Amino acid sequence: MHTENNIVIQAPPRVIYELAAAVEHWPALLPHYRWVRILHEQGNRRLVEMAAHRDGIPVRWWAEQVRFPAEPRITFRHVRGVTAGMEVEWRFEPLPDGVRVRIRHDLRLDWPLVGGLVADWIIGAFFVSNIAGKTLRRIKALAESEQRPSTAAASRREA
Repeated sequence: MHTENNIVIQAPPRVIYELAAAVEHWPALLPHYRWVRILHEQGNRRLVEMAAHRDGIPVRWWAEQVRFPAEPRITFRHVRGVTAGMEVEWRFEPLPDGVRVRIRHDLRLDWPLVGGLVADWIIGAFFVSNIAGKTLRRIKALAESEQRPSTAAASRREA
């Protein structure tokens, strides 16, 4: 399975990156996220448990997040759940009219007979593309808003 979602956001790259990297604030900022728990953190690496929903269908996974603010880039490697082994990369490309934010997901399920179909059509097309698209559209709205939330404000809302 390979999916890519992208969007152009007209906001400072730092603002976009901070919204994307601060996954602990996503439940307060992104309506389709149920929770995100930081299970372990060391430097730019974190182990996170994430839960969202796809139009009412709950999904949950565990991933290692690695943040590369100087590039900027963010990666996730799913380590537990149905999507264990999925590689995710967020890229931020400056353009004359904004920043192209691209999320790439790659997963290979080695299940006999049905692995490819499940990965491509159920996980990729039905769940991943939908959730990633909603995430990008909401981050765009937040980053372009004149009243964009800071991560500190999001922390206060979660409490």
